[in-house]
Amino acid sequence: MGSNKGKATDFGQGSVAGLVLKQALPLMLSSLVQLLYNIVDRIYIGHIPDEGKDALTGLGLTFPVVSLILAFTMLFGQGGAPLFSIAMGAGNDKKAGKILGNSFSMLIIGSIVLTIVLTIFMKPVLFALGADEVTFPYAEAYLRIYLMGTAATMIANGLNYYISAQGFPVTAMVTTLTGALLNIVLDPIFIFKFNMGINGAASATVISQTASLVWVLIFLTSKKPKFKINIYDMKPEFKLCRQICAIGLTGFIMQITNSACQGVCNRTLSIYGSNVYVGVMTIVSSVRDIMSVAVHAITNGAMPVMGFNYGAGKYRRVKSGIRISFMFAFVYTGIAWLMVLLYPRFLIGLFTSDQALIDAAVPALHLFFLAYVFMAFQFSGQSTFMSLEKNGRAIFFSLFRKVILVIPLTIILPRFVTPAVNGVFMAEPVSNVVGGLASFLTMYFTVYRRLNEPSDSND
Repeated sequence: MGSNKGKATDFGQGSVAGLVLKQALPLMLSSLVQLLYNIVDRIYIGHIPDEGKDALTGLGLTFPVVSLILAFTMLFGQGGAPLFSIAMGAGNDKKAGKILGNSFSMLIIGSIVLTIVLTIFMKPVLFALGADEVTFPYAEAYLRIYLMGTAATMIANGLNYYISAQGFPVTAMVTTLTGALLNIVLDPIFIFKFNMGINGAASATVISQTASLVWVLIFLTSKKPKFKINIYDMKPEFKLCRQICAIGLTGFIMQITNSACQGVCNRTLSIYGSNVYVGVMTIVSSVRDIMSVAVHAITNGAMPVMGFNYGAGKYRRVKSGIRISFMFAFVYTGIAWLMVLLYPRFLIGLFTSDQALIDAAVPALHLFFLAYVFMAFQFSGQSTFMSLEKNGRAIFFSLFRKVILVIPLTIILPRFVTPAVNGVFMAEPVSNVVGGLASFLTMYFTVYRRLNEPSDSND
């Protein structure tokens, strides 16, 4: 049935704020460590003597492909986690076990298919994303090796959601900590000591993700978790797979649209500017990734708490989770914005020592983060919709911000802004304000205000 003597955390008891923080703090460190897989690569690659600028630009061209892999990880992995939490809250152990097993099966199959397809079509994809004769060799070298670790990346990250959902956020943190620390150690050895350059960065990442995979599989076949990997639960059930994908579709679309936005931005920057600005976007995106770690951890940490209590009918606690996660997210995004405003050169200098690149990146970074606090509204609304199975609304607002706002603005604004490249970076703050408020206000009026059931009165 997928269960044993292990015990999952009861999110229906105790302080909601405490539970959210208990989940969020390890997730924050875990996410930061996970980010180090790519961030450390960018830092070292950007400082390779003589070719660092071109190598960093080539690496940036692979971001849409990496986002695509993450999209399928979220579709098959994160998609099942809210269902898993709700099944636990409702006491349906049999369904919870099958959700874990079916998610594992889809991660395996999906990773194999992606590896084959992306390897075959790598060259036309990279040129479509803005590569040229100078940057393609770097992008191709990194991606060819990175794709060899697709299965390890998807399975390790996808199953890690189920470790956290069972109340083991520290164990989930160790999953990424193990791989990231290994990556930090191997990167300089492979890149500089063995003189492997960008090939070394990719090799270190694949080895590190494989180490994370081993850790996840050991834990989910041990006696500690209540729900573990069970071969009988892995038999695909169409209805259950469809439910997992239905919820995961939100995160999937968010990542797919991220991939599309990255591709459109790089292509537009190469038209109105040069490869230098593709490098600038790589740096700006890297700073954004660093700053987003905490706010993602806060909202993701609240998701199992809200999902469990929603399944248990404790709606007052669900509302408390929504309020708490939003307040934490809003305060944090305000602090992050101040850091970008006050210390832009320090943040940019992490990724390059090229003065021309730094000078071009400072105004771009300021524009990009102009309305960053409004992302708290976007994240809060999005995570609430996902936690409570409001899939249609979650998907819509994901598409609304990226597809309806960011992509058209990226194409249109450069025609009316001087210098034109600034229009690309201005698309982000405009979409933050409009998309964030639309997502949050819809969540508030259609979900939050309607969570008033009698079952709350005794909680």
